[in-house]
Amino acid sequence: MIDVHASAITHLNHLIRGDYSAAELLTAHFAQIDRHDPSVRALVWQDRESAVKAAATVKGRPDGQRPLLGLSMTVKESFNVSGAPTTWGIPAFRNNIASADAVTVQRLRAAGAIVFGKSNVPENLADWQSYNSIYGQTNNPWNLNRSPGGSSGGSGASLAAGYSALELGSDIGGSIRNPAHFNGVFGHKPTWGLIPSRGQNLPPAIAEPDIAVVGPLARSAFDLELMLDVLAAPDLLDKGLRYELKGLPYRNLGQLRVGVWANDPVCPVSRETESRVLKVADALAQAGAYVNHDARPEFTSQHNHDVYTTLLFSFLAVSFPDEEYNAMKAAAAQIPEGANDPASRMPKIATLNHRDWLRYNNMRDYLRWAWHRFFEQYDILLAPQNPTPAFPHDHGPPEQRTVTVDGNPQDYMQQIFWAGLIGISRLPSTVIPTGAGEEGLPIGVQIVGNAFDDRLTIQVAQELERQGFRFAVPPGFAN
Repeated sequence: MIDVHASAITHLNHLIRGDYSAAELLTAHFAQIDRHDPSVRALVWQDRESAVKAAATVKGRPDGQRPLLGLSMTVKESFNVSGAPTTWGIPAFRNNIASADAVTVQRLRAAGAIVFGKSNVPENLADWQSYNSIYGQTNNPWNLNRSPGGSSGGSGASLAAGYSALELGSDIGGSIRNPAHFNGVFGHKPTWGLIPSRGQNLPPAIAEPDIAVVGPLARSAFDLELMLDVLAAPDLLDKGLRYELKGLPYRNLGQLRVGVWANDPVCPVSRETESRVLKVADALAQAGAYVNHDARPEFTSQHNHDVYTTLLFSFLAVSFPDEEYNAMKAAAAQIPEGANDPASRMPKIATLNHRDWLRYNNMRDYLRWAWHRFFEQYDILLAPQNPTPAFPHDHGPPEQRTVTVDGNPQDYMQQIFWAGLIGISRLPSTVIPTGAGEEGLPIGVQIVGNAFDDRLTIQVAQELERQGFRFAVPPGFAN
């Protein structure tokens, strides 16, 4: 029997040896989907007929030219797949059928992958849950009453459930890292600009979005690097660029310099979450790494959070309907000078004028230089991804939602702090699973590096995977 939860590299080795064919692997994934997706509901579109034809025509073995040959996989709904709807969960785009593949999907297919389906998202990719009025609600394979995360929540659930060998997601507020954390898989948020996002836009947008990136999710850190090598290359407008992604120069970890940011008063995390960050730090220390729990860049966490949320929501407001944007602008004009509570800040930052946006963008570069100086002293930083493991489904108004952290309610939107801590400065981050916690839910930890140190963070994750920080099959999902 084919183990649908095996890593992509394990599947590739079986395909190379001829233990099973691409068609047999695809059939095994279909059987797993038919068995479990009526309850998980991770996938929202499939083209099985075309996938079966593609698998039947696979010739040869995976190689340097086609490193993904024969692997069957799904991608986030927000990516264009020719002939499939791309809606972002927004009813107005229900009939938006893609006429061409996103550039990343093109690269996956060129590498030999069989893209047969799309996974669910929240409306407008704007939640740490994955439900919308078009496709409904996706559930977490570890506990169907919990969120699978978002906005690549269907991607994380698809991997954890064993539907797909690999997944493709996107991240602006933790949307790769949060589902990896909630579902117990690996995810990598690349350096901004490393992987082009063309084809992950709703019309009429074509520009590279601020802060947002696209990247891989997988059941192994080794699979992340496999996908990175396929995806990381400039788009046509930047064809003169070449990227050099340096990896871990000392594979025994003994010379690694590690900073640890395990908690913060701006967004306190649960004791259990903090303990997992410390557990990873201890594993690196025992391997000989230098570990500093007081290492911090030269800025306050509140200032970083303010700059991040300002630039984030001013970007997101571009996609608001005119009526909604104008109403928010009118509300901003009524807010008293100096009011800085979340309810007052939101209309102001969402309708930021260009002059003020440039001021905040300049502040961002101060943050980026602070991180650059930090990473002259340290190779990586360890940090939480979210304050808690996966929380219960909550379809209430976002401004009324809370998450419970060690018995204390925390504003729902505050948990974006840990995504934005490094997202605003365009840094790479790899999330690794650390096992299930007290409630039987996975807990992930971020491994952050300097800009374009993507291979370094992934290879540190690989060494930790060898030490036992690896994917586990959710109860009841073994095939």
